[in-house]
Amino acid sequence: MSDDIPMELAADESTFAPAMRLLGGQTKADVRTLYGVLRTIDDLVDEDDPRAPERVGALERWARGGGGGRAESPEAQALAQLAERHPLPHEQLGEFCRGMRHDIARETIADEQDFDRYCQQAGGSVGIVLAVLLGATGPDEDRAKEGMAALGRAMQVTNILRDIDEDLAARRVYISQTAIERFGFPAPGARKQLLRDHIARADALYEEGLPAIGLLARGREAMALSAALYREILREIERQGFGREPGRVVVPLERRQMLADRNQADRNQLHNA
Repeated sequence: MSDDIPMELAADESTFAPAMRLLGGQTKADVRTLYGVLRTIDDLVDEDDPRAPERVGALERWARGGGGGRAESPEAQALAQLAERHPLPHEQLGEFCRGMRHDIARETIADEQDFDRYCQQAGGSVGIVLAVLLGATGPDEDRAKEGMAALGRAMQVTNILRDIDEDLAARRVYISQTAIERFGFPAPGARKQLLRDHIARADALYEEGLPAIGLLARGREAMALSAALYREILREIERQGFGREPGRVVVPLERRQMLADRNQADRNQLHNA
C-alpha cells in the first residue's frame, strides 16, 4: 500500500473485514488504524520491498522509546496518534517488529519453541494490542490479554497453514525443522500428518483464547466472528484433503456468510434473552 493511501483502508479486503463492520464509532476507527499499520508493514516485508527494513526500524525505534520519541514513518505517526487515546503496549509492538525482522532475514525456525516464539511475535503480540484497544481493564485485564494473545497465536498458525505454498514460493518456511524431520517436507500431497498436527495445535489455542472475548469491554461480537472466520480456514484445509493440492486455501463465500449469519443470530438471541 502506498504512503498516500490512508492506512485504515487496508482492512477492507481482509478476513477481518466482516468482523470490523460490527465495530462502531471511535473503536472501529482505532482498530482499523492498528490493522492498517500492521498490515502495511507485513505487506512491505512479504513483498521484499526495499523500504521494509527502514520502516520496521522506524516502528521499532518509536516503540523502544515508549512512544515518546519522534515518529519517523507513516506507521509510527499513526500509532503515535492512537497512543493519545490508548496506553499502547510498546513491548508488544516491538515484539511484532522482531517477527518482521525474522521474515526479512528468512530465519530458520529450528524447533517447536522457536515456532511458538515466532507465532507470539507475529500474532500473539497483536492480540494483546487489540485487547488494549477493546478495553481489557480491571481485575480480568491479565486474563483478557493472555487469552487474546492465544487467539493471536492461533490465527498466526492458521495463516501459516493457509499460505504454506505462497511462502514456500517466496523461500520462506515457517514450519520448524523438527516438525519437518518428523513429518517430512510440506509439499502438496505429502503433508497430511503435518497439517493434522498443526491444526490440532491451532484448535487448542482457539479454545484457550475464546473465553477472553467475554472479558472485553467492547467489540465482543466482532472478535467472536473474526475467530470463527479464521478457524473455518482450518476446517476448509480438512475438507480439501489436508494440502493434497497446491494453492492458498480460501473459505467459500457462502460458508463465510453462514458464519456471519450465525453470529448475528447468536447476538439477537442474547439481546432478546
